Amino acid sequence: MNTSTLLMQLNQLDDHHIKQLQPSFNRLPGTSHADGGFRLRRYSIVHVFDGGVEKLPPRPFMQTSDINEFQGDVARTFEDIEPETVQTPGFHAMCRTFRDLYQLSDDNDIEIHQIRIQADNQSVQVAPEGVHQDGFDHIAIVSIGRDNIDGGDFQVFRHKTSAPLFSLPLMPGEMAALDDRALWHYAEPITPVNHAQSGTMDVFVLTATRK
Repeated sequence: MNTSTLLMQLNQLDDHHIKQLQPSFNRLPGTSHADGGFRLRRYSIVHVFDGGVEKLPPRPFMQTSDINEFQGDVARTFEDIEPETVQTPGFHAMCRTFRDLYQLSDDNDIEIHQIRIQADNQSVQVAPEGVHQDGFDHIAIVSIGRDNIDGGDFQVFRHKTSAPLFSLPLMPGEMAALDDRALWHYAEPITPVNHAQSGTMDVFVLTATRK
Protein backbone atom coordinates (compact mmCIF):
# COMPACT_ATOMS: atom_id res chain seq x y z
CA MET A 1 0.00 0.00 0.00
CA ASN A 2 1.22 3.50 -0.80
CA THR A 3 0.71 5.23 2.56
CA SER A 4 0.99 8.67 0.99
CA THR A 5 -2.43 8.17 -0.62
CA LEU A 6 -4.18 6.91 2.56
CA LEU A 7 -6.07 9.95 3.76
CA MET A 8 -8.77 8.22 5.78
CA GLN A 9 -9.99 4.71 6.55
CA LEU A 10 -12.61 3.11 8.80
CA ASN A 11 -11.74 -0.29 10.28
CA GLN A 12 -13.60 -2.74 12.52
CA LEU A 13 -11.88 -4.54 15.39
CA ASP A 14 -13.13 -7.88 16.73
CA ASP A 15 -15.90 -7.73 19.35
CA HIS A 16 -14.09 -10.08 21.75
CA HIS A 17 -11.03 -7.81 21.69
CA ILE A 18 -13.17 -4.78 22.54
CA LYS A 19 -14.78 -6.66 25.44
CA GLN A 20 -11.32 -7.42 26.82
CA LEU A 21 -10.52 -3.70 26.89
CA GLN A 22 -13.80 -2.29 28.21
CA PRO A 23 -13.36 -3.05 31.96
CA SER A 24 -10.08 -1.11 32.17
CA PHE A 25 -11.91 2.16 31.52
CA ASN A 26 -13.63 1.84 34.90
CA ARG A 27 -10.19 2.29 36.51
CA LEU A 28 -9.13 5.48 34.70
CA PRO A 29 -7.97 8.27 37.03
CA GLY A 30 -8.88 11.92 36.91
CA THR A 31 -6.20 14.56 36.38
CA SER A 32 -5.43 18.08 37.54
CA HIS A 33 -5.37 19.43 33.98
CA ALA A 34 -7.92 21.82 32.50
CA ASP A 35 -10.06 18.97 31.15
CA GLY A 36 -9.57 16.72 34.20
CA GLY A 37 -13.09 17.26 35.48
CA PHE A 38 -14.69 15.46 32.57
CA ARG A 39 -11.88 13.51 30.81
CA LEU A 40 -10.32 10.62 32.71
CA ARG A 41 -7.10 9.45 31.08
CA ARG A 42 -4.04 7.25 30.95
CA TYR A 43 -1.20 7.69 28.46
CA SER A 44 1.66 5.48 27.29
CA ILE A 45 4.19 5.24 24.47
CA VAL A 46 4.81 1.85 22.90
CA HIS A 47 6.72 0.03 20.21
CA VAL A 48 4.75 -2.60 18.32
CA PHE A 49 6.22 -5.69 16.74
CA ASP A 50 4.84 -9.01 15.56
CA GLY A 51 5.57 -10.72 18.88
CA GLY A 52 3.89 -8.14 21.08
CA VAL A 53 3.95 -4.60 22.45
CA GLU A 54 6.78 -2.96 24.41
CA LYS A 55 5.84 -0.08 26.68
CA LEU A 56 8.49 2.67 26.82
CA PRO A 57 9.44 4.70 29.93
CA PRO A 58 6.79 7.34 30.72
CA ARG A 59 7.28 10.94 29.68
CA PRO A 60 5.04 14.05 29.69
CA PHE A 61 2.72 14.78 26.78
CA MET A 62 2.94 18.24 25.25
CA GLN A 63 1.46 20.04 22.25
CA THR A 64 2.31 23.56 21.15
CA SER A 65 -0.33 26.26 21.42
CA ASP A 66 -0.59 26.56 17.64
CA ILE A 67 -1.76 22.91 17.63
CA ASN A 68 -3.83 22.92 20.83
CA GLU A 69 -5.34 26.29 21.68
CA PHE A 70 -7.04 24.80 24.76
CA GLN A 71 -4.02 23.24 26.54
CA GLY A 72 -1.02 24.09 24.38
CA ASP A 73 2.51 24.67 25.70
CA VAL A 74 1.67 22.74 28.87
CA ALA A 75 3.59 19.58 29.78
CA ARG A 76 0.86 17.18 30.88
CA THR A 77 1.70 14.11 32.93
CA PHE A 78 -0.68 11.14 33.02
CA GLU A 79 -0.60 7.78 34.72
CA ASP A 80 0.60 4.90 32.52
CA ILE A 81 -1.83 2.54 30.85
CA GLU A 82 -2.05 -0.44 33.19
CA PRO A 83 0.23 -3.42 32.40
CA GLU A 84 -2.70 -5.83 32.47
CA THR A 85 -4.39 -3.75 29.74
CA VAL A 86 -1.24 -3.61 27.59
CA GLN A 87 -0.87 -7.38 27.87
CA THR A 88 -4.33 -8.23 26.52
CA PRO A 89 -4.68 -9.67 23.00
CA GLY A 90 -7.17 -6.89 22.31
CA PHE A 91 -4.62 -4.16 23.00
CA HIS A 92 -2.04 -5.96 20.85
CA ALA A 93 -4.52 -6.35 17.99
CA MET A 94 -5.47 -2.66 18.11
CA CYS A 95 -1.81 -1.58 18.05
CA ARG A 96 -0.86 -3.96 15.24
CA THR A 97 -3.80 -2.78 13.15
CA PHE A 98 -2.57 0.81 13.47
CA ARG A 99 1.07 -0.13 12.81
CA ASP A 100 0.23 -2.24 9.77
CA LEU A 101 -2.18 0.32 8.34
CA TYR A 102 0.61 2.89 8.10
CA GLN A 103 3.48 0.41 7.65
CA LEU A 104 5.34 1.76 10.68
CA SER A 105 8.68 0.28 11.73
CA ASP A 106 9.01 -1.77 14.91
CA ASP A 107 10.94 1.06 16.61
CA ASN A 108 8.46 3.79 15.64
CA ASP A 109 6.95 5.43 18.74
CA ILE A 110 3.18 5.05 18.97
CA GLU A 111 1.57 7.30 21.57
CA ILE A 112 -1.67 6.00 23.06
CA HIS A 113 -4.25 7.90 25.09
CA GLN A 114 -6.91 5.91 26.93
CA ILE A 115 -9.76 8.34 27.61
CA ARG A 116 -13.21 8.32 29.20
CA ILE A 117 -15.34 11.42 28.63
CA GLN A 118 -18.11 11.60 31.19
CA ALA A 119 -21.26 13.71 31.16
CA ASP A 120 -23.03 13.83 34.51
CA ASN A 121 -26.18 15.87 33.88
CA GLN A 122 -25.44 18.21 30.99
CA SER A 123 -23.70 18.48 27.62
CA VAL A 124 -19.91 18.01 27.79
CA GLN A 125 -17.26 18.83 25.20
CA VAL A 126 -15.48 15.79 23.76
CA ALA A 127 -12.96 17.99 21.94
CA PRO A 128 -12.73 21.33 23.79
CA GLU A 129 -9.94 22.44 21.42
CA GLY A 130 -12.50 22.55 18.57
CA VAL A 131 -11.76 21.44 14.99
CA HIS A 132 -8.09 20.55 15.13
CA GLN A 133 -5.07 18.53 14.11
CA ASP A 134 -2.94 16.73 16.70
CA GLY A 135 0.49 17.50 15.23
CA PHE A 136 1.41 13.99 14.05
CA ASP A 137 1.56 12.16 10.73
CA HIS A 138 -1.06 9.54 11.54
CA ILE A 139 -3.85 9.25 14.09
CA ALA A 140 -6.61 6.79 14.88
CA ILE A 141 -9.62 7.03 17.16
CA VAL A 142 -10.88 3.67 18.43
CA SER A 143 -14.34 3.51 19.99
CA ILE A 144 -14.50 1.13 22.96
CA GLY A 145 -17.82 2.03 24.55
CA ARG A 146 -20.80 4.38 24.53
CA ASP A 147 -23.16 4.32 27.50
CA ASN A 148 -26.22 6.51 28.10
CA ILE A 149 -25.20 9.25 25.65
CA ASP A 150 -26.39 11.11 22.60
CA GLY A 151 -23.91 12.89 20.34
CA GLY A 152 -20.16 12.46 20.16
CA ASP A 153 -20.24 12.15 16.37
CA PHE A 154 -16.73 11.97 14.91
CA GLN A 155 -16.20 14.49 12.09
CA VAL A 156 -13.45 14.86 9.50
CA PHE A 157 -12.71 18.08 7.58
CA ARG A 158 -10.60 18.99 4.57
CA HIS A 159 -9.85 22.39 6.13
CA LYS A 160 -10.43 23.84 9.60
CA THR A 161 -13.28 26.08 8.48
CA SER A 162 -14.86 23.83 5.82
CA ALA A 163 -17.98 21.68 6.13
CA PRO A 164 -17.29 18.15 7.41
CA LEU A 165 -16.48 15.47 4.84
CA PHE A 166 -18.41 13.05 7.03
CA SER A 167 -19.93 12.82 10.50
CA LEU A 168 -20.88 9.64 12.34
CA PRO A 169 -21.00 8.21 15.86
CA LEU A 170 -18.21 5.64 16.13
CA MET A 171 -19.65 2.40 17.44
CA PRO A 172 -17.62 0.12 19.76
CA GLY A 173 -14.89 -1.59 17.74
CA GLU A 174 -14.72 1.00 14.97
CA MET A 175 -11.32 2.59 14.31
CA ALA A 176 -11.21 5.82 12.29
CA ALA A 177 -7.67 6.40 10.96
CA LEU A 178 -6.59 9.51 9.09
CA ASP A 179 -3.68 11.55 7.79
CA ASP A 180 -3.23 14.22 10.47
CA ARG A 181 -1.22 16.48 8.15
CA ALA A 182 -3.87 16.59 5.42
CA LEU A 183 -7.15 16.46 7.38
CA TRP A 184 -8.75 18.01 10.45
CA HIS A 185 -11.08 16.35 12.94
CA TYR A 186 -13.54 17.01 15.76
CA ALA A 187 -16.04 15.17 17.94
CA GLU A 188 -19.39 16.68 18.88
CA PRO A 189 -20.37 17.15 22.54
CA ILE A 190 -22.12 14.32 24.39
CA THR A 191 -25.27 14.57 26.50
CA PRO A 192 -26.64 11.91 28.87
CA VAL A 193 -29.88 10.33 27.67
CA ASN A 194 -31.04 9.62 31.22
CA HIS A 195 -30.04 12.64 33.28
CA ALA A 196 -30.38 10.65 36.49
CA GLN A 197 -27.10 8.87 35.72
CA SER A 198 -23.78 9.65 34.05
CA GLY A 199 -23.14 9.08 30.37
CA THR A 200 -19.72 7.91 29.20
CA MET A 201 -17.77 7.69 25.96
CA ASP A 202 -14.64 5.48 25.98
CA VAL A 203 -11.94 5.74 23.33
CA PHE A 204 -8.30 5.03 22.59
CA VAL A 205 -6.45 7.65 20.53
CA LEU A 206 -3.30 6.43 18.77
CA THR A 207 -0.80 8.80 17.15
CA ALA A 208 2.52 8.40 15.36
CA THR A 209 5.09 10.49 13.55
CA ARG A 210 6.89 8.42 10.93
CA LYS A 211 10.64 7.98 11.46
